[in-house]
Amino acid sequence: MRATANLERKRSVEEASSYAVGHRIRIEILGILNQGTHCPSELAKMIHQPLTTISHHIKELLDSGCIELVRVKKVRNVDQHFYRTVDLPFLSDEDAAELPAETRQEFSALVLQSIMAESLSSLWAGKLHSDPKIRMLWCWFHLDQQGRQELADELHESWERVVEIEARSFNRTVRTGEEPMAMIVAMMGFERSRPVSATAPATQHIS
Repeated sequence: MRATANLERKRSVEEASSYAVGHRIRIEILGILNQGTHCPSELAKMIHQPLTTISHHIKELLDSGCIELVRVKKVRNVDQHFYRTVDLPFLSDEDAAELPAETRQEFSALVLQSIMAESLSSLWAGKLHSDPKIRMLWCWFHLDQQGRQELADELHESWERVVEIEARSFNRTVRTGEEPMAMIVAMMGFERSRPVSATAPATQHIS
């Protein structure tokens, strides 16, 4: 199973994820395609860029496996191509363990692509400094195998609590009519690319 239908990539999985978030227009395209399906002419109007520019970035993203073609619609005798970011299936731990390493790598790259696109888009929009309740933290920790498992369990349980928070929020907005905010929540726990023997620094955060 592959995440995309692009069997002949223009870039490797790792190169593609870096390329995707390497230009502001591509980041804006990805942010929009994360939430729905659009054709290049619609994206051009939403991003306020020439259609030729949008079409160029769309082709590059498609050739790199960062987005996928959903459908083709005939409009005034012209084929309109509609795209979205790659739709990944929900995988349990058991499902993920059965995937080939190449597919897991591809899925990881696509998730990181979405996180980075959403984060950078919000940074440019001023959303990361205008919200007094913003929480951003990162650090490295030294864990043994048991600690690694405890971290995985904690992330899973934390995600479940966030899902419950959304459900309660939805019920309140139905009663109050309050317009909900679209909040990005990203949770990651992964082994650092380079081992470190130094004591971890103080947690880097905004709170």
